[in-house]
Amino acid sequence: MARVCDMSDKDWLAERFEGHRERLNALALRILGSHAEAEETVQDAWVRLSKSDAEQVEDLGRWLTTVVSRLCLNVLQSRRVRAEKTFDLGALEQLPDQHAEADPEQQALLADSIGLALLIVLDQLTPSERVAFILHDMFDVPFAEIAPILGKSAVASRQLASRARRRVRQADVPSHRDESRRCRLVSAFLAASRNHDFVALLRYLDPSVVMRVDKTALELGAVEIRGSEEVARSFVGRMGGAQPMLVNGVMGAVWAPGGQLRVVFNFKTIGEKIVEIELIGDPQRLRTINLERYSMQPANLE
Repeated sequence: MARVCDMSDKDWLAERFEGHRERLNALALRILGSHAEAEETVQDAWVRLSKSDAEQVEDLGRWLTTVVSRLCLNVLQSRRVRAEKTFDLGALEQLPDQHAEADPEQQALLADSIGLALLIVLDQLTPSERVAFILHDMFDVPFAEIAPILGKSAVASRQLASRARRRVRQADVPSHRDESRRCRLVSAFLAASRNHDFVALLRYLDPSVVMRVDKTALELGAVEIRGSEEVARSFVGRMGGAQPMLVNGVMGAVWAPGGQLRVVFNFKTIGEKIVEIELIGDPQRLRTINLERYSMQPANLE
């Protein structure tokens, strides 16, 4: 029977664990793409460690990496089974103002070398492919150690990582610099919308911008329009309630009156202009979209 640590043991063990926390958080964040889930997973790993016979663990770093990776794999598999969004719509009513102090954790995610665009590609991988790829290609974990995490052979684990690597390389992933600028552009556009700044809206829109809507959004009163002036007028008026949001890991927006999600906005940008805005209102499509809060001061694009 494993010996449970007493208080003095836990102080010693907690100190050792804290020495690995930063790396574990980085690992979980890259696998899950969510700060909240990453922190919860790492904390779960600590609970498991505190209940184990830690003195028998020869390599604590390797042991924790294995535990966190397995927990992350469980989360990814659970997402697929539930097919649920991880975003609480009730939180929409408490969204911070765009001019509020920036969330340092969200800034860290935006600044992370993985990039938001790559997160979208990773979301298209199977859980095993994603874990194998991140462990090996980003954290240099050998396949012999990845294999027991996935419950597969080292050869099969290598094939999973190779397949994931090909899909990542084939994907049209813009540079982190381009993605960060896209976030700032959309953020500034939404801030101008809330401030009823028609001139600023025109500045961020391509002259030939088009706003496309699906059938449900059309029924809600949106219309498909072209041209910067018409789109700007729409966002000064009816669409002015759109709130910034990460939509499948990419900067976008939502319209959720009373905390009820009604429309998701996807933005397509080229350079420093928005060239297309897609409005999604179809409930079935909305259920497949992952939303995460976005909190960052809009940058001056001038």
